[in-house]
Amino acid sequence: MDIKVDHDSPIPLHIQVEELLRKLIELPEFKNGAFLPKEVELSKILGVSRNTVRQAGNKLEYEGLISRKKGVGTKVSSKSIVTNLSEWHSFTQEMNSKGIPFKNLKLEVEWVPAKKYIANFLNVDEGTKILKLSRLKGFDEPFVYFESYFQPRIGLTGKEDFSRPLYDILENDYHSIPAVSREKIKAGLAGEFARTLMVKTKDPILIRERFVSDPGDRPLEYNIGYYRNDLFTYSIEIRR
Repeated sequence: MDIKVDHDSPIPLHIQVEELLRKLIELPEFKNGAFLPKEVELSKILGVSRNTVRQAGNKLEYEGLISRKKGVGTKVSSKSIVTNLSEWHSFTQEMNSKGIPFKNLKLEVEWVPAKKYIANFLNVDEGTKILKLSRLKGFDEPFVYFESYFQPRIGLTGKEDFSRPLYDILENDYHSIPAVSREKIKAGLAGEFARTLMVKTKDPILIRERFVSDPGDRPLEYNIGYYRNDLFTYSIEIRR
């Protein structure tokens, strides 16, 4: 396989490297367990910065396609399911479209230092102050707890009316259009969120991570939701 990027192309280098990595991980040698080239090696071969290679690899790691371990290397993930959804909405828009009534049981806004995992996606330095929006939604009892973290570039102040649909605020008030959503879904235990969701600590819950980007594939929001297993079912329809 010819490993190179086009430095004269209008397509950003990190996107070209991302597409190159996607092709690499489909090769039999890497699917069978071989390590991918190291970041420093790829950066020299491609003539790009190491940060560009790391940024491209972040996307694949978020999607569960590769796994990286410091001091060991990067390999194709042995177990991953990735589904691209053709249409998606904010939770408020999704529930309204289904005619399902709900209300915000709790809403909190605060500025917090970005943890490494979130900082990597949002392309900010670890520890950078970012806006965190916490929302507990339900009927008379809760059924989902959300935490959203936003790219400072958007310009959110924390004083917005977050009872409105979130993506309406981003698009109409700040001209930041949510265009791409990459999601990771897994089962877990309620644990520390048991009291918030009014369940037992060992009750099963659904955990959904959402990585939202704009039309230029620039990160906008990292969102994680904790859903009560007894009140919510996540359904995906895929057409061939």
